[in-house]
Amino acid sequence: MTTIRRYPAVAAAVLTLVLTAVLLAAGQPSTARWLASIFALAVAAYKSAGMVRDIARGRWGVDLLAVIAIVSTAAVGEYLASLIIVLMLTGGAALEDFAAGRARRELSSLLARAPQTAHREQREQPGQPEGRQPPAAPGPVEDIPVGTVQVNDVLLVRPSEVVPVDGVLLSPAASFDESALTGESLPTERSVGDRVLSGSVNGEAAVRIRVSAREEDSQYSRIVALVREASASRAPVVRLADRYALPFTVLAIALGAAAWILSGQAGRFAAVLVVATPCPLLIAAPVAFLGGMSRAAHAGIIVKNGGTLEQLSRIRTAVFDKTGTLTHGHPALQEILVARNGGDGLGSDRLLQLAASAEQYSSHVLAGSVIAAARSRGLALLAASEAGEHATHGVTAVLDGHLVAVGKRSFIAAGSGAVEEASLAGGQLGVYVSIDGGFAGTLIMSDPLRANAPTTLSELASLGVRESLMLTGDAWATASHIAAQMGISHVQAECLPADKVAAVAALPDRPVMMVGDGVNDAPVLAAADVGVAMGAKGSTAASESADVVIMLDDLSRTALAVRIGQRTIRVAVQSIWIGMILSVGLMAAAAVGYVPAIAGALSQELVDLATILNALRALRSGRRGTVPAPPGPTAPAGPTAPAMPAPPAEGAERPEAAGDPKYSARSVRHEAD
Repeated sequence: MTTIRRYPAVAAAVLTLVLTAVLLAAGQPSTARWLASIFALAVAAYKSAGMVRDIARGRWGVDLLAVIAIVSTAAVGEYLASLIIVLMLTGGAALEDFAAGRARRELSSLLARAPQTAHREQREQPGQPEGRQPPAAPGPVEDIPVGTVQVNDVLLVRPSEVVPVDGVLLSPAASFDESALTGESLPTERSVGDRVLSGSVNGEAAVRIRVSAREEDSQYSRIVALVREASASRAPVVRLADRYALPFTVLAIALGAAAWILSGQAGRFAAVLVVATPCPLLIAAPVAFLGGMSRAAHAGIIVKNGGTLEQLSRIRTAVFDKTGTLTHGHPALQEILVARNGGDGLGSDRLLQLAASAEQYSSHVLAGSVIAAARSRGLALLAASEAGEHATHGVTAVLDGHLVAVGKRSFIAAGSGAVEEASLAGGQLGVYVSIDGGFAGTLIMSDPLRANAPTTLSELASLGVRESLMLTGDAWATASHIAAQMGISHVQAECLPADKVAAVAALPDRPVMMVGDGVNDAPVLAAADVGVAMGAKGSTAASESADVVIMLDDLSRTALAVRIGQRTIRVAVQSIWIGMILSVGLMAAAAVGYVPAIAGALSQELVDLATILNALRALRSGRRGTVPAPPGPTAPAGPTAPAMPAPPAEGAERPEAAGDPKYSARSVRHEAD
């Protein structure tokens, strides 16, 4: 019943065809003819209204050919052919709509990100001074819809939650992942009084913010509004079949008229029109597009509509965001520098082991990266007898009788004196380590380039992409470093979302494909001819504004999407030409009297079958190994739990909250010092 309500025209065409067959079987050909003719002409009249509007705009589409064919076949008594044309006309549109609708449903079920509720501390009691300072300790919390949050409300943002609205930090210090907004992959440190942007992700400690803007005025909402504006300005894509409709229509009418004039028999005109039904045009492209979209979905690529496949097949310029697109989007250990006077027997593995063991007691994002690096080398993490994190600076721990400090250069220098400053390239930061009061070494962290990024760029070039460009909100030094590794010659750094939209709009070699993953990429994804979102970890705003969503964290799928688009269009065009050539052959035979109307109608069904079978080839990859199997999920190995003191579990009471004197106030700290 849901399908019938969604596609009433298809249901009505099928029902009319069944009733016509029943009437013919019951010996009522006249009634069957009237029923079928009236229904077909009613559909033709309905389609004519839209057809006239399109012609007034200069668009001659496949609907024109369909309407002429329906009216002509009904006029000469070939009412069954009229019904078949109606079924093909409505069925082709339903196939495209079904494929696009399924893609959107699969997408929306996987990419919910925007916060719907906020945790608000109870408001001031009546009679208290307006705008008083919030209490030092959090009060009782209530969950409310984000849309009801007011300026000056005090919100609690729990660990790993998305900040719902813009605000000012009330907690002493905090760390936020702003990569979805700014493109910067390294965590951002904030202190009390600093601005906090909606759409950023809180670190591993709950924080309090005072609201500075309501939902509709916050950064996230402004970006979404820019997305809508960019989407509305995008030009519509002309249907593939429309390009062939007008010449095919002119040819069919001219051939039929010539046969009538030369033979003096109106039946010749009718016979030509019967075999000139536009079913190959109506059904070939939708079937091929459905096959291509299904093939892409099998490879973890959600293509939202058939027009996008056509645009993908013609991409000439590829534009990339940096963070989370060309790079992994999270810091990783790149190098270990052991101090020259680091002590006898201290190697890089031992330095990493001690640093990672101390980082167990840190709540910072980089701590997890250091721990993961140690685990990847098979290093066992040590238990600390004492540990504490110093607000915004670093962490200290007593491990195997050694006092280990890990953190910013200034923090380590304050406790150990001279520190060898690491020479950092663009996009790198140093995590400094001291042991027993002496500088021991530096861990160099960076957001590494994806291993398959250069090969993806090369494959896109082999597919006809002539230009490549990187747009990022990162600093020029970081952007230039990544671009040099990629071989990208055109770079624009320190871009705001509006700057990216303007840059894409100014590109001359089109169509343009933009690949990104964050909220800050959403407007430019909507403005590009084809927006591709890395949706495996992307935001709702980016994914909803994009035409293509890569559900796997694999950049090479962008090149695969272009390849699938090219093959789909190639198959669709081949199917259209096969149908048209066979139809023209039948039309020529009918014009000279070799194919009567009834035989022509049956022959046309064989043409339709050949067209559909060829279009279904879009379901296949076209070459062995084109679409690799999606990789299975891999979970990062976690640290080995120490015997004492155990790192606090998520949601458990922190040791310092219980008054343990061995632990100082916990906060966050790393930055490129």
